[in-house]
Order: sequence, then structure tokens, then C-alpha cells
Amino acid sequence: MNLVMTILTIAMILSLILATVSFWLPQMNPDAEKLSPYECGFDPLGSARLPFSLRFFLVAILFLLFDLEIALLLPLPWGNQLHNPTGTFFWATAVLILLTLGLVYEWTQGGLEWAE
Repeated sequence: MNLVMTILTIAMILSLILATVSFWLPQMNPDAEKLSPYECGFDPLGSARLPFSLRFFLVAILFLLFDLEIALLLPLPWGNQLHNPTGTFFWATAVLILLTLGLVYEWTQGGLEWAE
């Protein structure tokens, strides 16, 4: 019981010291960039309805799609230990072929060209 109280006391003292140091240590030097309401590169005093390219969203969706594909196919090397590994590899190959055909279609249609 005495050891537990000692550990709790040390943890509380250390937490208070770290909280105090983190409150007083950083230098607060606000400048115009830090005080501006937007830090994303847009002018905060201009119009909020700036035109933007929808191709950005296409690239983002493609990234998510292929990221999800990798996440789904990651356990594939362990698929040969299943009861029906041929079926597992067949469906994995079908997904890969379907996504590859979709990528080739987007590429040939010019959907991946950023500048026209």
C-alpha cells in the first residue's frame, strides 16, 4: 500500500510540474498569420466562394479507392490457409482486374490530367 501511494504521489507531482512548465514555457508571439482566421492559403478578407478544381476531388477519391484496395488485399498472403484458397484468389484477382480497368478508363478519358 505504501508503494502505491508513493507512485501516485510521484505521478501527481510530475504531472503538476509538467503542466506548469508547459503553460509558462512557450513563447507567445502572435503575428498576423497566426491571428488570421484562415490558415489554408486563402485570403481571409476575400470572397469565401472561390472557384476550385473538381479534379482535386477525383484524385482524392482515386487515392481512397486504391488505399482501400490495398487494405482489403493486405491479408491475401494468408488466403492459402483457408478452406477454399482458389476462390479467395479468384475474387481478389477479379477485384484487381476491375479496379485496373477503371484506372485505365479514367486515364484514357483524361480524368487524371490536372491541367487542360
